[in-house]
Amino acid sequence: MKSYEYTARDKHGDKHIGLHQAGSKQDVLSWLTEQGFTPISVNVVKTRTKKERSIAARRKKVKSEEMASFCWQLNTMIEGGVSVADAIDVIAEDIINIHFRKIIIQISEEMKSGEAFSDCIAKHPRIFNSLFRAMILAGETGGTLPVVLQRLAKYYDGRDRLVRKVKGALSYPIFVSGFVVLIVAAMMVFIIPRFREIFKQIKGEMPAFTEAFMGVYDAIMSNGIYYLGIVALVVFAVTTYAKTKKGHQRFSKLVLAIPFIGKLLSQAFISMFCRTMSTLLSAGVSVIETLDILAGMTSNDVIKESVVRTKEHIVGGSNISLSLSASGFFPNMVSKMTQVGEESGSLPAVLDRTSEYYEKKVDSAITAMTGFLEPAMIVIVGAIVLVVVLALYLPVFSLSNV
Repeated sequence: MKSYEYTARDKHGDKHIGLHQAGSKQDVLSWLTEQGFTPISVNVVKTRTKKERSIAARRKKVKSEEMASFCWQLNTMIEGGVSVADAIDVIAEDIINIHFRKIIIQISEEMKSGEAFSDCIAKHPRIFNSLFRAMILAGETGGTLPVVLQRLAKYYDGRDRLVRKVKGALSYPIFVSGFVVLIVAAMMVFIIPRFREIFKQIKGEMPAFTEAFMGVYDAIMSNGIYYLGIVALVVFAVTTYAKTKKGHQRFSKLVLAIPFIGKLLSQAFISMFCRTMSTLLSAGVSVIETLDILAGMTSNDVIKESVVRTKEHIVGGSNISLSLSASGFFPNMVSKMTQVGEESGSLPAVLDRTSEYYEKKVDSAITAMTGFLEPAMIVIVGAIVLVVVLALYLPVFSLSNV
């Protein structure tokens, strides 16, 4: 028997993702059809190597994709008539992350002792955040736990997708900078010293450009340890200052002002904000509690203060759209779309569409950033190589003209 991951739609058009053990892919397709699902994709779950399993098992942090998988499986089993405690027992067997598995097993045992699911997960706030806890409590209270789990699974799927995009985009400038530093270091260690030995054997005056270049090179090589010390000291001072309240506020503003990156992070948060708000409101969580949860989802002081201001305006009697508009952070489109949702009585659905729109804006921002950085990297590397080549070969050209 092999484990297969499937994606399928039910008769209402809702997407389901889950795991099923079967002898072949065809058996899974037949099983899905019997369950009333329309298969979209079925793929065998690849067995991890011993090393990969060991690394995954030692992790204490639970990824969004793991939370999504947990919610999908729990939703599927509850809809199939299995109790929450028994379903969690079955799911725990396939969880690789040992820390997560221990907590899941503990929750199952507590539930069998009579505790509610929402009370059990509340004991583990590092794994189950305030959003998850509020959703589960609302689902238990309203008798809509399967629906809530499905929404949570979709939420974590979307969050995982968005986080991957943003991390990938932010890692690109770091890669570019590292590549440039590597090229410069390679030239300074392997290429320039060889030419320096050649220059020592050349009698006569060196070109001024070469003399200046070698002077800079000598200064860097002879005082390199001091320069590294200064850099380390600056990094330490900046890091320490950033941990203070005033410093953190300034860095929050600075990050959002960085070209490309600031826009990317803002749009990513707006997409996450709309998706989270839609998910919570759909489950029956109050607007005030929703905004409290959203304020805790970002470490950026500028964004957090905007969410808090939005909440304060709502508490003061304003509606959501006007409160978002007065926050000073959210674009006009978000407040206008929210107004449409409020007036039509379909706010969660409108917020979902707004989230999708801003996720596309994130894709566009990533494309724009990489489109700028790629030629910029070529220009920077080309300029460095040109300076080095001119400095090293000008003496050779001078000799050939003698």
